[in-house]
Amino acid sequence: MACDKGSSCSYMILKPEEVGFFDLIHILWSSKVEDRKFIDRPEGIQLEEISFRRRWILFISILVQKILLFVSKPMLWFGSRIEIFLNLLSINRNLGVLLLNIFRGKMEKAPDETSPKFLSFIGNFDKRVELDSTIKYGDPKYFAALSMMASKASYENKAYIQTVVTDHWKMECLGSFDFWNDYQEKATTQAFLLRDKNEEHDTIVVAFRGTEPFDADAWCSDFDISWYELFGVGKIHGGFMKALGLQKNIGWPKQLQPNHTRPADDLAYYAIREMLKGLLSQNAKAKYILTGHSLGGALAILFPAILVLHEEAELLERLEGVYTFGQPRVGDEKFGKFMEMKLKEHSIKYYRFVYGNDMVPRLPYDDKALLFKHFGTCLYYNRHYHGKVVEEEPNKNYFSPLGAIPMMVNAFFELIRSFTIAYKKGPGYKEGCFLRVFRIIGLVMPGISAHSTQDYVNATRLGSSDVFLSHNEPSSIEEVV
Repeated sequence: MACDKGSSCSYMILKPEEVGFFDLIHILWSSKVEDRKFIDRPEGIQLEEISFRRRWILFISILVQKILLFVSKPMLWFGSRIEIFLNLLSINRNLGVLLLNIFRGKMEKAPDETSPKFLSFIGNFDKRVELDSTIKYGDPKYFAALSMMASKASYENKAYIQTVVTDHWKMECLGSFDFWNDYQEKATTQAFLLRDKNEEHDTIVVAFRGTEPFDADAWCSDFDISWYELFGVGKIHGGFMKALGLQKNIGWPKQLQPNHTRPADDLAYYAIREMLKGLLSQNAKAKYILTGHSLGGALAILFPAILVLHEEAELLERLEGVYTFGQPRVGDEKFGKFMEMKLKEHSIKYYRFVYGNDMVPRLPYDDKALLFKHFGTCLYYNRHYHGKVVEEEPNKNYFSPLGAIPMMVNAFFELIRSFTIAYKKGPGYKEGCFLRVFRIIGLVMPGISAHSTQDYVNATRLGSSDVFLSHNEPSSIEEVV
């Protein structure tokens, strides 16, 4: 039968908003789930029987999304109050001064949430705004360092991004955008564009925002293990595809059809694609970079996958590189091999940064139940910020009884390092009390604190340039200890 999803006749899209209690329980005892109303699948095509382990994962995925949908508004309210409190602490220097100022009646008010001085929850981990002045254009790690700072800035409000890019980095801010998610039926995907231009080069940077801790919609994208298979390409994580611009009923058409329910340029992939075409047409030598931290990294590497699907040869040729930080897995082994072939074909550099025991790059699992696989050049950094090219980060699925104690020991030394790094590397590496609290949490859950933007910024600054010059010769690079 004809398929109405465009580009694919094989997919399994979960619709958690339509799941009832008995539907949820039914997943666990029936290996045939395709007849359930919350499963969107090709009409007339049966899905293979699903093992109990995979049904259990489906159960968890849907249950978590149901809970997130239920608590989304309280989460948003609670997160907003925490951010206001953190900004209040920051503008009054610390808790002691804040209490003293309250007692004196001289308390400094927190900046408005739309102010360029307001920092997000993520931003409070690492308040650095300046680029490393020692890393100039021409240094092999220049684009990596710029990409990570842009990825960090993507968590902030539009006024903050505009101020940092224009006043601090002396670059051109091309705009910050909120993009529509057709499945969540609201604008839940964020990205911004900047232009780094001088006499030597003209580079546009597209930075996708990652998952904010109190954004239930973004967490739903992470936990949504729907899959969508592209012809001859492989299976891809459905939650990430939805965030990038996958459309209900029509999938990934090359050209958007008029839609009266939303503006035509409100889907991330399509809007950014058209913006890039316009910007690159202004200078034949201009190129662009895609980047993002966490969920943002997943969207950054999936963007060229859809360009390949749509045969956007010129955009692929102008893509300088993809730099992702703490990026989760995005597809199966077939997809990974396809992308490696296409990236090589178009001479696109793809660097996937992984710091220490960061949990996110080790998810979703690379096992028989989920079949997710990483691909590309993995740059792995230890707690000393020594980098090494590896095929896969150590302890690839994170949860390991044998690996728990070494990870906790490593987290302890990371906590100690937080008190000494400013003396060894300079005041620009000083860590605040807020991040140290998460270092303490890392003693129990090392993968949480290791996902912070602080460590990824440090890796791009303190790590050796050799990983970019010799990424095909792992033996020549510093060993990870």
